[in-house]
Amino acid sequence: MAYLADITLRRGIVLLVIIVTILAGGTFLAIQLTTSYLVNEDARANARDWAQFLVANVTDLKQIATGELPSAASLAFLDAARKSNRVFRYVIFNRRGYSQFIADAQRSSSVSLSEFSPDAAKSVALRRTIVNTSDGDGERMPQHFGHAYVPIIVDGEAVGAVAAVVDETAQRDRFRNAFLTAALSLCTLIAFSFAVPAAAWYRRTREKQGTERRMRYLAHHDVLTGLANRAQLIERLQCMLASLPPDGPQMAVHFVDIDRFKEINDTLGHDAGDFLLKTVAERMRMCARIEDLVARLGGDEFVVVQSNVTGKPQAEAFAKRLTESLSQPMTFSKQGIAATITIGVAMVPQDGNTSERVLKSADLALYAGKSAGRDCVRFFSPELDEALQGRIRLEKLIRDAVVNNGFELHYQPIYEGDVNHLAGYEALLRLPAPDGSQISPLTVIPMAEEMHLIDKIGAWVLREACRTAATWPSSLIISVNLSPSQFVNGTIVETVADVLRQSGLPPERLELEITETLLLGNKENTMEQLRALKALGVAIAMDDFGTGYSSLSYLWKFPFDKIKIDRSFMEGFEKPGQGVETIIKTIIALSRELNMRVTAEGVETAGQASFLFNAHVDQVQGFYLGRPLPASEVGAHMIRAFHETLPSSDDANPAETDLSCRTDAASR
Repeated sequence: MAYLADITLRRGIVLLVIIVTILAGGTFLAIQLTTSYLVNEDARANARDWAQFLVANVTDLKQIATGELPSAASLAFLDAARKSNRVFRYVIFNRRGYSQFIADAQRSSSVSLSEFSPDAAKSVALRRTIVNTSDGDGERMPQHFGHAYVPIIVDGEAVGAVAAVVDETAQRDRFRNAFLTAALSLCTLIAFSFAVPAAAWYRRTREKQGTERRMRYLAHHDVLTGLANRAQLIERLQCMLASLPPDGPQMAVHFVDIDRFKEINDTLGHDAGDFLLKTVAERMRMCARIEDLVARLGGDEFVVVQSNVTGKPQAEAFAKRLTESLSQPMTFSKQGIAATITIGVAMVPQDGNTSERVLKSADLALYAGKSAGRDCVRFFSPELDEALQGRIRLEKLIRDAVVNNGFELHYQPIYEGDVNHLAGYEALLRLPAPDGSQISPLTVIPMAEEMHLIDKIGAWVLREACRTAATWPSSLIISVNLSPSQFVNGTIVETVADVLRQSGLPPERLELEITETLLLGNKENTMEQLRALKALGVAIAMDDFGTGYSSLSYLWKFPFDKIKIDRSFMEGFEKPGQGVETIIKTIIALSRELNMRVTAEGVETAGQASFLFNAHVDQVQGFYLGRPLPASEVGAHMIRAFHETLPSSDDANPAETDLSCRTDAASR
């Protein structure tokens, strides 16, 4: 395409030069012809006028034409006329066309030897003036002159002719110089008139070609790194696949991703991120061979198509060499950057025979490497494809559930710490599978967050839980988990207020649970929203307390109403040497000082429940006390819970007595 564009441009320039040359040459020729015409006409007119002037002023022309000498007066007139700067010569002819008298710059006298002039004889015979122009040698005759023959008519009879030779050399030169100047000016004007738009056209054409080349480059290359982009990768990969011999060398497609690139970008800035990307691109070029293809798909994702691969060991060796090179430290603005990479590898043709399939296989291998902890190399296997298909089915199931209200809520009971009465329920999201089973929230929630649907799901959970809780006894609370994503757009306060208004649930019966992950981002904005929620009258609880690295700092930054001890503490409760009991007691004592209630999650044994009772925990929750129930079973559970009371005997261990009752209730 660029070659054809250059040919078109050169042809256009040649055509333009030809047009300008023709116009300039034509203009010059036209001016030359016009000059010659005007000079000749001027010569004719002057010669005729001077000849007629002589005829009118010399009275004895008839006598002179017959061979007599002119009179003194005529001779004086001829002498004066021949001294003129314009008249080069006067000649008087007889009626037969022979010269009789000549007056020029040298002399005025009768001729000793007559010369015949056809034009003089013709003028006499026709009795009319004959005028012509000629060029001379500049010595005997002027370089350019006019020659006029005027018949001498006396008493109606043509007795001879007078010839006047007028020097037109100076006049011709003036005309020629004037018109030559005009011609040059006009040609210059024409050339300039064409040159300006031609130059503009040439410049615009070159700019257009440059723009087209730039557009073609950008269409096939990454702007930042100069590597091939996705379009060129697909195009060249298809060609490489088409030319791959059935029996011969293979290819390996390496899908490369920089680990935690976003963190580097956020902490060091986008300039550092760009530097990292360009450095990685350059190192990948150095590791690859000439026949290999290196491309950037976007963000921190790169692809290397390794050609002429004999087998998996060679591809693995290249991937390791690539990992070692890209993991070498880099320095940007005196700041060290240490980055690791994860590589997913697909072999061709066994892992795919089309560009789409091969890249998909490499991407699945990369995803497996990310899931395995990053900083590793993973090869594609069929099991990864099966996992992808399962992921696709789950995504579709989640989308359908969002559109068609396909989610369900189960409610896990929460009891007061003395295990004497029911305090409320925690709403837990459930997604029914096509086979009737329940998909784990640990699978659904992260997937929904990746799909950016957690906001819609969270809003539905909030509305459904509050609508259901509004039908319960007024002493029971409903606890709802909020995702950090619901705080991003800043509308969570309005959402909660609208839900409370529509459901009619009193704010004091709603408890919102958050995790410290929410507080790791925009802390000030998050704190403002939490304070606004608390101003509505709802309770704010910190869930999974004790699992983060900065939870304690948040307890004095925001007045939580409750903290929920993570279930991991209960899992390590009975393991020797763990010191879990001491930590739980410390958390409870700390919460008392901060006027916060404490809920212990994950209670699954009688021993755990007894310990928590003696530690004076405020609330307990777990499978030992009650599993999550569908909404249809919550009513029956409430009735049983309200009828189960502790005996008032002082010698009974209230914890053990009630726990046995609770175990029986949970088993029913």
